[in-house]
Amino acid sequence: MRESKPYPMKTFVAGLILLICTVGIYSFKEHPEYKSASISSNTASKTEDFSFAIHPLLVSIQEKIGKAGVNLSEDILSLALVGFSKLNAQERLSKDSILTIIDYSKSSKEKRLFVIDLKTQNLLFNSVVAHGRNTGEEFAKQFSNQMNSHKSSLGFFVTQTPYHGSNGYSLALEGVDNGFNDMAKKRAIVMHGAPYASEDMIKTKGYLGRSFGCPSLPPQLNKQVIETIKGGNCLFAYYPDKKYLNESKLLNG
Repeated sequence: MRESKPYPMKTFVAGLILLICTVGIYSFKEHPEYKSASISSNTASKTEDFSFAIHPLLVSIQEKIGKAGVNLSEDILSLALVGFSKLNAQERLSKDSILTIIDYSKSSKEKRLFVIDLKTQNLLFNSVVAHGRNTGEEFAKQFSNQMNSHKSSLGFFVTQTPYHGSNGYSLALEGVDNGFNDMAKKRAIVMHGAPYASEDMIKTKGYLGRSFGCPSLPPQLNKQVIETIKGGNCLFAYYPDKKYLNESKLLNG
């Protein structure tokens, strides 16, 4: 992993922190699957102190993604930025500012992986990505942090070093959401390419093939994505799971 350093762009960091205050907490509170989540009185009082105006950084990213004809929920993006900012403040991320989001609420037939350069606010990749065989068929429904579950895990990961393994060129992932994905290394949850994760499989089967829990990519795109996000960048695997949204320490606290 590349050495973690504070961001050289002070205005970017300041903007991201302000985004947390003005957008992130508000999006949590208003998210349809988060309505029943408990929000501490301390957080609620802080929320009242801030304007709910959408920050220019979020607007810029949404505009550029929209121009590319891609649909990424503003709520999910704001959640991803909250976790990203916390990990960055802990100096657990590289200086690359690459954010990867997997929206498991979408059908596996849809391009639900998004790779975003936060410095330029550009969308670098948008691709289909597989989920675990016991997580669901076309739609992901069940997630796990347990060994041999063959299910995908939710939450924030920090990308590690690529390697050549049984599935070819692969990327190790460190799960940093305690209780939700921190068993990822022991479970050998990695990013890799697989024929069952190609769009040709959708044409044949009607939906994407499934993994043992790994976020598998189309073989022709796998290496490009790995080379872009490797070495200490943030990956956020999302699903509107109430337990996760309520209890993730990177989204709460």
